[in-house]
Amino acid sequence: MATSLRCSSYKKFEIRKRIPDPKTCVLLVIDVQNYFSSMVKPILPNLLSTIDLCRRSSIPVIFTRHCHKSPDDYGMLGEWWNNDLIIDGTVDSQLMPEIQRLAGKDEVLEKNTYSAFCNSRLQERLLGMGVKEVIVSGVMTNLCCETTAREAFVRGFRVFFSTDATATSDLELHEATLKNMAYGFAYLVDCQRLKDGLGGN
Repeated sequence: MATSLRCSSYKKFEIRKRIPDPKTCVLLVIDVQNYFSSMVKPILPNLLSTIDLCRRSSIPVIFTRHCHKSPDDYGMLGEWWNNDLIIDGTVDSQLMPEIQRLAGKDEVLEKNTYSAFCNSRLQERLLGMGVKEVIVSGVMTNLCCETTAREAFVRGFRVFFSTDATATSDLELHEATLKNMAYGFAYLVDCQRLKDGLGGN
């Protein structure tokens, strides 16, 4: 069940401050699909603002879409979620309409596990673009977003994690991820910090 999340609480977790460098950064929009629409709706305005702010600052945007094509690619997710997974070709697997309209201009990478780096072309794409930093947004905060952020960090990318353009099923889980991210993996940002840091473009 979705919950309306506020971004002010992240300041109690913040350890380090930094602003993304538009010249070497990319925005990752993780799995904003119909399957997760109830979680996304409360943060959709912030997510759209984040995308707009990045585009105005010439920060490329890469979207991901989680889907499974057959039981052969379920992996541990099949066991963990009792095979209640997002099947490719279904309405649930499609990007939400508000995001699909935007994603038409950008690359959409398919993935079939929590990490956007696993079984995808993301690593190669980022290196080819000369990217050194990633901003993570989307759903779910504590699963695909957190796993992608952790993996980006260990692969040598500087990570920024959105506090108000990510969402999950539970505020406690959301805040637990923010605390973990701030402690060991990512700089926390929100729409206002991005707007201020990127010059309000």
